[in-house]
Amino acid sequence: MRTILLIAAWSFLVTSTTATAQTSQNERTISIDLNNVKGVLPQSSNLCVGAGRANEGLRADWQRQLKMAHDECGFKYIRFHGLLSDDMGVYFEDKGKPVYNWQYIDELFDFLLRIKMKPFVEVGFMPGGLASGNNTIFWWRGNVTPPRDHQKWDDLIKATVKHWVERYGEAEVASWYFEIWNEPNLKGGFFTGDQQDYFKLYRETALAIKSVSNKFRVGGPATAGNAWIADMINFCQKESAPIDFISTHDYGVKQGFLDANGQGGTVLDRDRNVISNHMKGTRKIIQSSALSNLQLHYTEWSASYSPADPIHDSYHEAAYILNTVKQAAPYVNSMSYWTFTDIFEEAGPRSTPFHGGFGLINYEDLKKPAYYAFKYLNQLGKTELKVADSSAIVCKDQRGVRRFRKLNSLSKFENLEHLKPNPIICSS
Repeated sequence: MRTILLIAAWSFLVTSTTATAQTSQNERTISIDLNNVKGVLPQSSNLCVGAGRANEGLRADWQRQLKMAHDECGFKYIRFHGLLSDDMGVYFEDKGKPVYNWQYIDELFDFLLRIKMKPFVEVGFMPGGLASGNNTIFWWRGNVTPPRDHQKWDDLIKATVKHWVERYGEAEVASWYFEIWNEPNLKGGFFTGDQQDYFKLYRETALAIKSVSNKFRVGGPATAGNAWIADMINFCQKESAPIDFISTHDYGVKQGFLDANGQGGTVLDRDRNVISNHMKGTRKIIQSSALSNLQLHYTEWSASYSPADPIHDSYHEAAYILNTVKQAAPYVNSMSYWTFTDIFEEAGPRSTPFHGGFGLINYEDLKKPAYYAFKYLNQLGKTELKVADSSAIVCKDQRGVRRFRKLNSLSKFENLEHLKPNPIICSS
């Protein structure tokens, strides 16, 4: 049996197996059998990542940071608000006749595909020319009202999806996801209608997308706080509304409210497993339903939903991410961290480089501790080993087992190659 003995601490340096290991009360021992395989490491943690809004994706600094995050963290899809908002120039009317313009969307999607990423399409918000009211959210004024004319909305969706098929091909678009709206359960925030208004919007939008190709994947309800899951499934089954996946959001907040401007107060939940427990619970709801095979995508998650919470900039966030991924990854198809960058303008442009923003990277290209959590997860081998320690993730690939190495004050992964039968001791 080949065994590795790890003494875990904040950082690791490999020492000779004949050296004396200096341990302390802050260290713990992790024993690993290289032949005791758990299975394939779940890849849900980096399938998708979030960003603020589509228009920000036209900026050179945003694009530069996304490519870096894709290359180092392995993110494959990206989701953002405001694809159909007025600052994307998609829809207006000339004497009552709809006019479509996909210029900005084409530029953004062309870039995503060029760097080998894909859109996780959030269908929203409402173009001003189709809106039933003037209610908006955020500094950039995303309209959150239902369409005043559902037929014109359906026609816009069909035309847009057909345009993508013509530009990128049906097979490519079939590899995307289409999520209908964002957090419609927060009335007065992201949607002025009630649950039935959302279900109507969902059904018509999903049918419009499926009318172009039944291969295209649609889902919702994209709710805040794991809401409406059973209701959504029951509605789709009763009304024969197409659905391929459930999506919802969760943050580790015990007390608080919609905090669009970062001026509200939130109280973080002291239970570090609160998000992972909710994710497991949502999976159970799906499994016990009539549509038990639906995929589950958490299209937003983080420790806090405030865009000005210091935890986002702290080392605590990295540990929070790793623990949540460890506990929840096997139960979800994706868990899209909110967000990859502080180039994020829900409350307008920020004036200080560290302001508690959601991003893994601040707007000056500085990588936060949270960034390295995803970078190191991406560097793990794809075969996970069984380990008794509930907080450890140990993996191997054909090159060996991964370990941390501290070099010039920068921690990085390094292979433990050419392992011998005797233990290798890692110590701080």
